[in-house]
Amino acid sequence: MNNFLPDGPFGLYFLPLILVVLLLVFLFVYRRRVRERSFQGVLDAIAFERISDLIIPNADEGEIQIDHLVLTAEGLLIIDVKEVSGTVFGSDKMQDWTVISKEGRFTFSNPQPALYDRIAAVRQIVRQVPVAGRILFLDGADFTKGVPGLVCGLDELLSEFGEKDDVAANVKVDAFRPHWELIVENAKSAEPRIDRRRTPSV
Repeated sequence: MNNFLPDGPFGLYFLPLILVVLLLVFLFVYRRRVRERSFQGVLDAIAFERISDLIIPNADEGEIQIDHLVLTAEGLLIIDVKEVSGTVFGSDKMQDWTVISKEGRFTFSNPQPALYDRIAAVRQIVRQVPVAGRILFLDGADFTKGVPGLVCGLDELLSEFGEKDDVAANVKVDAFRPHWELIVENAKSAEPRIDRRRTPSV
């Protein structure tokens, strides 16, 4: 085994260094999977049906892509997911938002205008159903200067769109379903992923 270790003083630290790197990679992958499972758990709780990765017509630009469209008891919900860790500085009027984390500092475009465009595109297809949109920051993002409009975390998403009364929820969802089918018919994605939740027994 010593033949595989570098010669000199560095050889003493090579194996522990490799173990530390492997541990860091494992922790990174594990944390990412936990966050994804948490997101999927919230989606399962609020969604009666959902479509991921769909493209629908947009009057202004031809087509528009939507990451997650969810049928909830409150109507249709568009979710844009941001995987950002660190302190986020952003507001409704800022063109760029800034993230400061252990990895450094970076900026990204204010995601609100793009979400407004997606909401408008869905409303163009279903005019008689409430359509909402949320920019979901997964655990790890901290808005110390205030949370901009349409931004939420997993807890807020569940609190706002979760429905404890399954009977009442099913009545509302049944009313929304014909409009939901219009969205499904208009989806132009090559492989839209459609998930349906089993209707709870009453």
